[in-house]
Amino acid sequence: MPTFRYKSSSQSAGGAGVIDAPDRAAAVRLLVGRGITPAAVEALDGPVPEPKPSPAKGSAGQNGRAGQAQSPTAPQARPSASPAPTRRGRAMNLGETASFIRELATATQAGLPLVPALRTLAKSGRTPAQSAMLAHLIERVEQGTALAEACRSWGKPFDELVVNLIRAGEVSGRLTDVLHQCADLLEKDLELRRSIMGATLYPAILTVLVGAAVVVVTTFIVPQVLKPLKGQNIVLPLPTRIVEGFAGFMSTYWWLVMGAIAALILAWSRARATPGPRLVIDRTILATPVLGPLVRDALVARFTRTLGTLVKAGLPVLSALRLTAATITNHAMRGAVNVVCDQVAAGKTIAEPLERTGLFPPLLVQIVSLGERSGRLPDLLTQAAGALEGRTETRVKIFTTILPPLLIVMLAVIVGCVVAAIILPLLQMQDAVGRM
Repeated sequence: MPTFRYKSSSQSAGGAGVIDAPDRAAAVRLLVGRGITPAAVEALDGPVPEPKPSPAKGSAGQNGRAGQAQSPTAPQARPSASPAPTRRGRAMNLGETASFIRELATATQAGLPLVPALRTLAKSGRTPAQSAMLAHLIERVEQGTALAEACRSWGKPFDELVVNLIRAGEVSGRLTDVLHQCADLLEKDLELRRSIMGATLYPAILTVLVGAAVVVVTTFIVPQVLKPLKGQNIVLPLPTRIVEGFAGFMSTYWWLVMGAIAALILAWSRARATPGPRLVIDRTILATPVLGPLVRDALVARFTRTLGTLVKAGLPVLSALRLTAATITNHAMRGAVNVVCDQVAAGKTIAEPLERTGLFPPLLVQIVSLGERSGRLPDLLTQAAGALEGRTETRVKIFTTILPPLLIVMLAVIVGCVVAAIILPLLQMQDAVGRM
């Protein structure tokens, strides 16, 4: 029978010791039955047999108390062979993940142990995928696995950022507070994404409609209007010849146009998936006059919020920086933050290499420098994130205010050219008839 080493969360309850049990879950149940709340349970003698199915209802309360012990004040020992992520399908989107973490934080704040809290959440109208995810988490936590490792073993939507935040909360004994911080971070990220999507969706739809209207008018309407002019001894005006040529090209080589559009989309997708071209694209986006500042402010706001949340949760600054760099979607800025990580690992402060990147506003650099000197880096980063998010929202409003009128003016110019191409030959023909 395997032997397990355990540590108690209360020194008065035995502190540490060993216990024999068929599996980890049985060891946890035996310890709880003896009045010992385990903070960590680790196998001593090699692989442990697969745990048996969860016991009947009678032990639910004990398992709930065992699950509560996943937030020890000392770091929890990991199993000898940590299970790899199972890569199951995504059970929740970003908004649902933030809501789930917020509900779990509220339940634990109300005094519910971890497993009963998870069971309570499982009863509140979940989809089949979410129910399967919660059943997996409950089963792993009942077996003595830390909540962070249980989330990591499921995979998406629990990425490395969420898993490391939960682990930091368990290690520090501040799981409820860290869960609230994690929910705040995800909600702010979701709000920022929605703002940017809202800023780009309407102009994108308007651009597609303008293109479709031009193609329909020049391909189907203009040829019908100009049909009576064919065979007439009239030299058509330049706008009419341009529109007529475009209509003839579209009607004859439409398949070539569609193929070119498909090839461009495919080339764009492959370029975005290749590191070198992706870096060039991301640098170009940051250098674009109107879009670049908007994208950069959004990335800086997310960087500041994420870094502040991780440091406030108790992660070391270098680990927090590396995790934050992994969440940045723009490769140019991610590379700059990775350079900052290397400089910090070499013993330098954050502010100095951050300023040398040229991608972060001077105010943020000064705030980081002040936070490092005063020891108030998490609080100052959180305050700076709020200011940067407000600045991003302002730029989004300016973007959504300026771009639609520009597109409408462009549409008016195109429509004017098409109308001129139709009216000018009619006027020319009328003038020719009047002279006869």
